[in-house]
Amino acid sequence: MWSFRNLLSLLTVFQASSHSPNPFAGPQATPTDPCYDETGAARRCIPEFINAAFGQEVGVSSVCGRPASRSCSLVERDDRPAVRSCQVCDASDPRNAHPPNYLTDLNSAHNLTCWQSENLQGSPLNVTLTLSLGKKFEITYVSLQFCSPRPESLAIYKSMDYGRTWTPYQFYSSQCRRMYNRPNKAAITKQNEQEALCTDGHTDLYPLSGGLIAFSTLDGRPSGKDFDSSPVLQDWVTVTDIRVVFSRPQHPRALPMSGRESEDPLGPPATYYYAVGDFQVGGRCKCNGHASRCVREKDGKLVCECKHNTEGPECDRCKPFHYDRPWQRATAKEANECLPCNCNLHARRCRFNMELYKLSGRKSGGVCMNCRHNTAGRHCHYCKEGFYRDMAKPITHRRACKACDCHPVGAAGKTCNQTTGQCPCKDGVTGITCNRCAKGYQQSRSPIAPCIKIPVIKPTAVISTTEEPANCDSYCKPLKGNLKINMKKYCKKDYAVQVSVLDMETVGDWAKFAVSLVSVYKSRGEPLKRGDHVLWVHMKDLACKCPRIHMGKRFLILGSTEGGTNPERPGLLADKNSLVIQWRDIWTRRLRKFQRKEKKGKCGKA
Repeated sequence: MWSFRNLLSLLTVFQASSHSPNPFAGPQATPTDPCYDETGAARRCIPEFINAAFGQEVGVSSVCGRPASRSCSLVERDDRPAVRSCQVCDASDPRNAHPPNYLTDLNSAHNLTCWQSENLQGSPLNVTLTLSLGKKFEITYVSLQFCSPRPESLAIYKSMDYGRTWTPYQFYSSQCRRMYNRPNKAAITKQNEQEALCTDGHTDLYPLSGGLIAFSTLDGRPSGKDFDSSPVLQDWVTVTDIRVVFSRPQHPRALPMSGRESEDPLGPPATYYYAVGDFQVGGRCKCNGHASRCVREKDGKLVCECKHNTEGPECDRCKPFHYDRPWQRATAKEANECLPCNCNLHARRCRFNMELYKLSGRKSGGVCMNCRHNTAGRHCHYCKEGFYRDMAKPITHRRACKACDCHPVGAAGKTCNQTTGQCPCKDGVTGITCNRCAKGYQQSRSPIAPCIKIPVIKPTAVISTTEEPANCDSYCKPLKGNLKINMKKYCKKDYAVQVSVLDMETVGDWAKFAVSLVSVYKSRGEPLKRGDHVLWVHMKDLACKCPRIHMGKRFLILGSTEGGTNPERPGLLADKNSLVIQWRDIWTRRLRKFQRKEKKGKCGKA
């Protein structure tokens, strides 16, 4: 507990700060912003220390003058004995009124104004003063300058939620155990730093009036020397409302009086009442180190003028989009300003992720939300699927990501290389968007394999198995000029199928074609089914172009199975005697007609 001498000297300073008409009026002209140093770096800033009670309305449970009443008390006269003094309290007469606003008005030795309660008779003796600060403050002291004798017992309570709940702050009584069920002058330790104590140090009889009771919120608290690191004490000094409850006045019979006055049986008796000339709450507007002053909004509400990218009545949260690290109170060593998320100008919202913050070594925890301009990622730092980086533009450019435009048939997917824009191409397909066949490949009509290899005829194979190329005409003569289909040719062949040529490879003297069987119109012996098959053509026949086969095209093949299937070359066989003609859709009806005639036994008559 502070000594009364020290408190009186400190109170003079506090009173001086309360003499301005309104400590929150208007912006303060300062050459620089206290929340930033000369280089523009953030630093802790705090509002000025004020008497937060000055000019505020105080709710009282009792006030004299309704109706008018007379009260008497003893008054000191330097070194002479005290004399009894009586006065009238009349609320209807401004000269003799003692209203509650006298508690927090401008108070000085030349302008002593006192609030006074009604005369107390019998019980209850409780009288309550309730002060609302209108905002959270971090207070250092609560003081009461009395015009009457100091009460024998009183309690100070605080609220942190604008009067919804109340917590004991301090008790004063010569009978702590009896009045408040508290021990007298209990020791303060780190375990009970938020505990209200009780003391009897205020009960000296002198001065009879004008005495002071002052409660220091931090005096004797072990963590007070390291306030920045003590959330317990930061919470302890946080207040929105103060309530003082006077529970028991000083007993008049215990007060001395002059001999003549004590012998005067007709003298007016001393009365019970409470009177206070000045009610002060010293502290700072609570802004958590992120504002240098508080201002009043248009609705009269008091708020911090927040800096460091913070907001809220107490600068107690980060502004939107400034969630790259968690909000923290500013300290003398670190301003702990809120940092913006890094979204490369592609997002307007972000959120904080504690796990990412820890993984980054407590440097960055912001996660961008709803990335725009075709970007993606925690920082909108890469292009989303289907787009790639335009390296000619910075990542912050709104057109930093270009569409891949992968070909719907030639590409194996929609996602291209983030750096080059190269789409994943199917076999035999090339181009940055997979829009053309590679060298050695030709286009097919299959969406599965849009580009297939071009058949390569090896001259060595032809020379070893055929006559000179000049003899191809006589070799292929049976088929030359005879590429029309009719019922007679249909009936002579063992199978008639429509195939799509997909690929080719050479196996010795043979060309092995991978084909897809599209339609089966005739099949003697083992039935043919649609799907993937193999077509064998001797290299000699292929070299002389009888038959002539092109990759990616569809053909009608009428062939024979004479001699049976060779186990080394399972599948279909076409030679110079087979009819291999590039497919025409108008043949479908004709071949179906041949099928019906064959079923009626007309092939034997053809």
